Amino acid sequence: MADTLEFNEIYQEVKGSMNDGRLRLSRQGVIFKNSKTGKVDNIQASELAEGVWRRVALGHGLKLLTKNGHVYKYDGFRESEFDKLSDFFKAHYCLELAEKDLCVKGWNWGTVRFGGQLLSFDIGEQPVFEIPLSNVSQCTTGKNEVTLEFHQNDDAEVSLMEVRFYVPPTQEDGVDPVEAFAQNVLSKADVIQATGDAICIFRELQCLTPRGRYDIRIYPTFLHLHGKTFDYKIPYTTVLRLFLLPHKDQRQMFFVISLDPPIKQGQTRYHFLILLFSKDEDISLTLNMNEEEVEKRFEGRLTKNMSGSLYEMVSRVMKALVNRKITVPGNFQGHSGAQCITCSYKASSGLLYPLERGFIYVHKPPVHIRFDEISFVNFARGTTTTRSFDFEIETKQGTQYTFSSIEREEYGKLFDFVNAKKLNIKNRGLKEGMKQSYDEYADSDEDQHDAYLERMKEEGKIREENANDSSDGSGEETDESFNPGEEDDDVAEEFDSNASASSSSGNGDSDRDDKKPAKKAKIVKDRKPRKKQQESKKGKDPNAPKRPMSAYMLWLNANREKIKSDHPGISITDLFKKAGELWKTMSKDKKEEWDRKAEDARRDYEKAMKEYSVGSKADSHRGERSKKKKKKQEKQMKGKGDKKGATSKSLSSKSPSKSMSDSFKSKEFVSSDESSSAESKKEDSEEEGAASPPPSSEDSASGSD
Repeated sequence: MADTLEFNEIYQEVKGSMNDGRLRLSRQGVIFKNSKTGKVDNIQASELAEGVWRRVALGHGLKLLTKNGHVYKYDGFRESEFDKLSDFFKAHYCLELAEKDLCVKGWNWGTVRFGGQLLSFDIGEQPVFEIPLSNVSQCTTGKNEVTLEFHQNDDAEVSLMEVRFYVPPTQEDGVDPVEAFAQNVLSKADVIQATGDAICIFRELQCLTPRGRYDIRIYPTFLHLHGKTFDYKIPYTTVLRLFLLPHKDQRQMFFVISLDPPIKQGQTRYHFLILLFSKDEDISLTLNMNEEEVEKRFEGRLTKNMSGSLYEMVSRVMKALVNRKITVPGNFQGHSGAQCITCSYKASSGLLYPLERGFIYVHKPPVHIRFDEISFVNFARGTTTTRSFDFEIETKQGTQYTFSSIEREEYGKLFDFVNAKKLNIKNRGLKEGMKQSYDEYADSDEDQHDAYLERMKEEGKIREENANDSSDGSGEETDESFNPGEEDDDVAEEFDSNASASSSSGNGDSDRDDKKPAKKAKIVKDRKPRKKQQESKKGKDPNAPKRPMSAYMLWLNANREKIKSDHPGISITDLFKKAGELWKTMSKDKKEEWDRKAEDARRDYEKAMKEYSVGSKADSHRGERSKKKKKKQEKQMKGKGDKKGATSKSLSSKSPSKSMSDSFKSKEFVSSDESSSAESKKEDSEEEGAASPPPSSEDSASGSD
């Protein structure tokens, strides 16, 4: 026989509500874990007193009674599981699993039997219904009536408010059956009433939820919050967890008490009680008990006289009375060194604490999310700015929590924490600055860095934009070699004013004046072709060789259609991810084949680039020579026209006004033609005879004078 039995989809009845969870029976005892709250009920095998199997509304149920009178009810079993459970109880617990059916006669009179913490209404030998007395909140008596009121459960769709019992009078003297009935109920009922003195009192503690300052009176079975407006009585049985969390400023501490069921104020429910303490605040505490009682009750966890920080005293007393561990932050450390992350939830700023087994957010509204109820987490782009990101958590029940406005610097630490806890990561939103980190692990639980997937996505994005990067670089080299002096001229032009100012200190005013117009004319002349060159650089040469692909990209292009056919309807992102996985798992021999192809493509590219660069240089030299020839022809035509005009004007100059205007024009053109004619003399001997107008220019100049 197996040492353990496990059952899923089992329901525990708690105050009229059926809470689903998982039940496990082992040699050590019975464990039930609530799927909603994560609360674990552990019943030791030595404490079991009785087990009852019976038919209930959800099939078949198991009722367990312990030696101290507690009752546990579990429903949702199948009828065929009785034999297996019965044998397990006999073998490991030495108990007979008894079969008892409920009475369904519908009678409303019978016998009341008190057994432990259970009130059973029986007809004959069969029970009609049973009431756990721990659910009773109040018991009142009338002439022949006893009225029981019950604690309400918000999770129950229908709640039982009260039950009235008619108790007939008896002939016995000195015994009131109504009072006897009420005393039996009250002795086991969970009636909250401040009887006796409090063990200790903490004065004027700051409470964030519910907000205000409260005196906390510690009683043996409950704690009493006494404020100026409201009072709350919280039984220790409703305390689910305790948290002690350091504030980000390192000067304050949060003490959080998780409650189930929550405390109520009108329609408001408080699932968490949050106290805020200053680390500098100390207290000396004396318990209202003698030393023997303290030692007997708390077994060394508390002493009669204690002193220390206020938050330490409160947490120590609560831990001893509630008998639950205090949860503190684990080994997580944020970018600033704090154990929490500043973020916003539902338009309120607060702190998110990554714990060893969950997340808790304080303080408004407080949220606690366990790892075992998380379906996946998501790192998303910030909605308003790129300096922050959002952290989304979706539970298995479909509830989504979004913690926004988290500083960008916290991403690395939080991602490493989530990854170490093996939580599913599902990215939907990407930020520009963090795209690479997000894409590496999108829709993946792997811990390793997928270099091929990253490289493929980078190349896929910039393949078209940067296909001619190398050709652009060679084009820039040819442009620089085409006119190397022009770039130097531009630098000199950019700092013209500074250069002239520094050079004029050693020269005269005449030299400075001579230099300025020459530079200005140069700026007008040379800037136009420079703009054309810059415009030509922006465009890409369609004839330039294409950059060679890597071995991975060659393999991807060859196998893209095959991956699509193997996975119909696959998205581009998933296709890239799948391709990266296939390439990563490919054998070394197959990869070498694609590496050889990539090497051949690289050699072909280098050869083509050499041919292309030689051809582009030759074309540039040809263009340079053709431009020079054009300029020469234009200058020759201008020189001939000026010569003819000058000779005709010198022979037939009749009106002085006309000769003055003509002479002015000729002087300007002659001065410019002198330089051009001087250049042409060096290159062509024929230009010497044609460019000999100095005597005519002197005559025209003397005539104008």
